Amino acid sequence: MDLKQMQYFLCLAQERNVTRAARRLNIVQPALSMQIAKLEKSFGKRLFFRTPQGVSLTPAGEEFERLVAPIVKDVDRAREEMARLDGKIRGRVSIGMINSVAQSALPVSALRIATSYPDVELSVCEGYSETMLEWVLSGQLDLAIVNARLRGGAPIVSHILDEDMMMAHAPSAHPDVARLASLTAVRKSELVIPSRRHGLRRILDDAAAHAGFSLSPRLEIDSLPAICEVVASTAMATVLPGIALRQALEAGSIRARRLRPALTRSIAWISNPRRVVSTAMQAVMGIISEELRASADAASRLGR
Repeated sequence: MDLKQMQYFLCLAQERNVTRAARRLNIVQPALSMQIAKLEKSFGKRLFFRTPQGVSLTPAGEEFERLVAPIVKDVDRAREEMARLDGKIRGRVSIGMINSVAQSALPVSALRIATSYPDVELSVCEGYSETMLEWVLSGQLDLAIVNARLRGGAPIVSHILDEDMMMAHAPSAHPDVARLASLTAVRKSELVIPSRRHGLRRILDDAAAHAGFSLSPRLEIDSLPAICEVVASTAMATVLPGIALRQALEAGSIRARRLRPALTRSIAWISNPRRVVSTAMQAVMGIISEELRASADAASRLGR
């Protein structure tokens, strides 16, 4: 088994199609199939199920992917760091983001990264904090931005910010709703908030439990832009961090107040403790963190 075979295996595992994988690797299909067959013969195990629709990993293939993905990443990272000696920042950086972060900072951040570091290839996915943690620890992601209250294994590499949760409502809301932004007001309001799968919901549930009650939302929606649209067009209210509300606040479709007493959420970068944080990763972290802080500041000024 050599590095080339591991790279071919991982590419096919990601593409799940021999034609696409061969095209991405810039080789002919028979050459890719031959290398995979050699791997399977050396282990005496099938790594892929073959079907007319493509390929999928067998249990042995899933275990092999878990084992070799970090090895290939380490080799790639070594190449990147050697290139840095010539003054260049290059490499592939794969990151995960919780939804409330991605919608706020990703468009501007991606443009800045592409402009400032043209030799850095960026891959971004969205998901829940627990999913991001699992993918970081398994080596599928280099870094992830998660709610900092997350438990379970990956240490915080860099704290990004703490931001206030806000109670948001339509501009036409009753004055009493608009004036009050407390847990008591939250308890009495018709709410549209994320489901219990969502990290933000857990923050709200913990605060409500501490205050002695349970949340009973009218609607549960995990898409934060959709929540803002519902709030803008109904009498329902929501409680979300400023970053998640910023676009709707700027558009004037909703209004928001910080909860009193304050309820905050923290977000942070996490990485695999066994992986080195490369120069390219540090550059990406710096730009995205700056954009998130700027977005949070802007939302804070728009809230009351």
